[in-house]
Amino acid sequence: MKLAITGCSGKVGRVVVREALKRGHTVVGIDRVTPVDWTKSNTFVFIQTDLENFDAALGALRGCDGVIHLAAIPTPTDYKVASHNSNVVISWNVLRSCAELGINRVAQASSVNVITMVFSQSPNIHYFPIDENHPCLPDEPYGLSKVICELQADTLVRRYRSMKIASLRLHLSVPERSVAYKSNPYSPIKDLWGYVQEDSAADAFLLAVTEERNKWSGHEAFFIVAPVTAFPEPSKCLKETYWPDVPILDGKELIGNQSFFNSGKAERLLGWKHRDSQEAR
Repeated sequence: MKLAITGCSGKVGRVVVREALKRGHTVVGIDRVTPVDWTKSNTFVFIQTDLENFDAALGALRGCDGVIHLAAIPTPTDYKVASHNSNVVISWNVLRSCAELGINRVAQASSVNVITMVFSQSPNIHYFPIDENHPCLPDEPYGLSKVICELQADTLVRRYRSMKIASLRLHLSVPERSVAYKSNPYSPIKDLWGYVQEDSAADAFLLAVTEERNKWSGHEAFFIVAPVTAFPEPSKCLKETYWPDVPILDGKELIGNQSFFNSGKAERLLGWKHRDSQEAR
C-alpha cells in the first residue's frame, strides 16, 4: 500500500515509518521537520508542509491508499492554547482531506490522556482495568484535543460511510519496558505505570490501516497499552497503596503485574498483541 505517515520525524513516527518500509509499503512521510533517515529510500518520499493549512494537507495526501496520522504536539505545553488549537486543526484537516480524497483507511494517534490522568490536576479514575467504556473527562488542553479528534472521526464516518478510522489511545512509547519511567518527567502513579513497546505501537497503527479482518467499521477507539505495568510491584499492591477507592470491575482482577488498562478490544478487532523488545526480535 501507499501509506501517508504524518509526523514522520517524531518519536513514534520514525518507528512507524521504519516498520512500514520493512513490511514492503511505500511511504509518503509528512512533517514540518525534515527526517534524518529514509530520505534515500526509493520507497520513501518526504513532503515538508504545514498541516494546519487544509489545502497543504489535501495536496500532501493525494494519491495515498491509507493514512497514519501522528502529527501533533504531544503534551499540554502552555496549558492554554498551543497543543489544543494545533492538534484539533491538524486532525480535522487530515481526516477531512481523507474524506475528500476517498481515502477510507485511516488511523490517528489518540492518547490514554483522554482519561483524566498524568497532565490533570487530579486524576478521575472510575474503575480498573480501564477500557474504552470509561468516561473521557480531561481537565487539560492536550487530553481535550484528543477527545475532540475522536469526535471529529465520529462526525466524518456518519457522513462518509465507507471510511474506517481507528483512534489509537497510545500510552508512553518506549524501546523496552525497563526504561519506561527512567527519563520520564511525569508521575508514574498518575500515569498508572503504563507503557507500550514502540515496535508494538507501530504494529497497531499498521494493522489498523492494512488488516483485512473486517471485524469493525466506522470509527473505533482502541487502548494500545502493554498487558503488564512497567513496575516490579504487584498491581494489586499498587492499587491498594495509591488507588484504594477505585473499584475493580465485576469479574475482573489484578493478577501479578497486570496492566491497569484493558487492550482486549484491539486484540479482538485489530488482531493486535503487544510484544516487548525481547519478543519482537
